[in-house]
Amino acid sequence: MITVHHLNNSRSQRVLWLLEELEIPYAVKRYQRHAKTMLAPPELKAIHPLGKSPVITDKGRHIAETGAIIDYIVETYSNGRLIPAKGTDEHLRYTYWLHYAEGSAMTPLLLKLIFTAIPQNAPGLIRGLVNGIMKTAQARISDPQIKMHVDYWQDELTKFQWFTGANFTAADIMMSFPLEAAAQRGDARSRPKVAAFLDRIHARPGYKAALERGGHYDFAS
Repeated sequence: MITVHHLNNSRSQRVLWLLEELEIPYAVKRYQRHAKTMLAPPELKAIHPLGKSPVITDKGRHIAETGAIIDYIVETYSNGRLIPAKGTDEHLRYTYWLHYAEGSAMTPLLLKLIFTAIPQNAPGLIRGLVNGIMKTAQARISDPQIKMHVDYWQDELTKFQWFTGANFTAADIMMSFPLEAAAQRGDARSRPKVAAFLDRIHARPGYKAALERGGHYDFAS
């Protein structure tokens, strides 16, 4: 049985969701972030040297990185579900979105998170100055990039209901986190197609079942 090493409020929620969609039995081993630093606990380093989530254990193997995990689960257990047929345009789009989600899409969102966190960790005497600098960095660097990506999602979801085409796939599960993060850290929900996508995924029984297994998830709103 697959064991998901699940960190609260993390990308590993997508792995639980995929397993629920495919109706694959799995076990959850929970890890809790540090209340102040929000970092993963050191126990995760016993599973993977980087000490980050998600990681799964299956057949004696530890597999890390969300995209690699999703690719492994789909290729090993899906029997063709949630993945377009190879050689089709939809499969090419599937591969693109599967990798884009943690590549191009997450970079500006991570920058914004860093720019927000730096003032909170600055010495009190210079915190105001640092905060002003970081707000300028957000306005000039991360926010325009996030807007560009959100507009891109809006355009793509105008063409198709799902990112690969007419059918829901594992690539939509991968794309959920960037869209949810952009909605939480910006105005992504002001784009009607992006908002509709978020509403569709949040209404799926598999998504709801994954929340029950994984626990509270700040991005599920």
